[in-house]
Amino acid sequence: MVNERIASRCICCDGDRLRKSPAILMPFVAKRVFDWEPVEITEAWGMKTLRLGMAYPLCNSLQCRDCGALFLDIRFSDAEMSRLYTGYRDAEYTALRERFEPGYAALNTALAERAAYLPEVEAMIAPHLSGPPHALDWGGDTGLNTPFRGAAASLSVHDISGLTLVEGVAAVDREGLARARFDLVVCSNVLEHVPAPAALLDDIAEAMSPETLLYLEVPHEAYVIQNAGVEDLAAGKKYWHEHVNFFTETSLRALIARQGLTLVHFEILETEIYGRTGQLFCMLCRAQT
Repeated sequence: MVNERIASRCICCDGDRLRKSPAILMPFVAKRVFDWEPVEITEAWGMKTLRLGMAYPLCNSLQCRDCGALFLDIRFSDAEMSRLYTGYRDAEYTALRERFEPGYAALNTALAERAAYLPEVEAMIAPHLSGPPHALDWGGDTGLNTPFRGAAASLSVHDISGLTLVEGVAAVDREGLARARFDLVVCSNVLEHVPAPAALLDDIAEAMSPETLLYLEVPHEAYVIQNAGVEDLAAGKKYWHEHVNFFTETSLRALIARQGLTLVHFEILETEIYGRTGQLFCMLCRAQT
C-alpha cells in the first residue's frame, strides 16, 4: 500500500512543498510496530555529546504548504500495520497500551459501546439511498459502529484486525469484495490511521459501482482546531500516535478530487464522541462516470 518509507510528498494532493519539524513516535506505537523501547541516557553511558534523560524514537512532522495536510513522515508497511492493528483493542493490546499510557484500559471499556452520534450519520446518508442498503464497512473493526445496523439489507466488514464481529455483520475478504455489489461503502475513522490514504481510496473504488455511495469520516483533530489560522502546524506537532494523518477541509477536498471521486456532500459534524465534544469531517462521494 505504501511506496515510501519516509514521505517526500503530500499524502492528499501529492504536492512536494512540505514543512518539516522534529517530533517523537509515542512509545506504545514504537513498541507495537518496531519493538522499540524508550531508554534513559545516564552518566554510566560515558557519553559526552548526549544530554542525560529519556530518549524516544525520532520522527518528523510534515505539513503540506498547498493543502494543509499534517502527517507523520514515517509510512508504515503492510506488515507493520498488521502488527499495530491485529487484535485491535483486545486484551493483549490493551495491557501493552495501559503499560505505556495508564488509564487507557478505562477508556477502552467506554469504546465498547456503540457511538451515540451514529443516528446523525445515518440521517445524513439516508436521503442519498433508495432503500435499505447492502452496506460494506471498510476498516469497520467488529462492526459495532457500522451505520444502519438492524436497518440494512446486509452488512459486511472488511478489516485487518481479525476480531470477532458483532451479530448481524459478516466478514468479507478481497475475493468476496470482487464478487459483491454494495449500495453503500463506509470508511469511518480509517484514513487517519493508514500510510497511503490515496491508495486506500483506490482499493475502495474497486468495490464500488457507479451507483455506490461512499461515506468517508475522519476526525477534525483537536490540535488542528485549536491552532486554526496558524500557518506552520508542523512546528507545534511534537508527537505522533495511531493517528498519523491530520486533515483539513482543503486537504480532504484535494484528496477526493485527486482520486477521481465526485463529492456529493461535505459536512463538519460537531457532536459528543465518547464523552468528549469533538468534530468530524463527513463526506459523501460517488465514482465519477
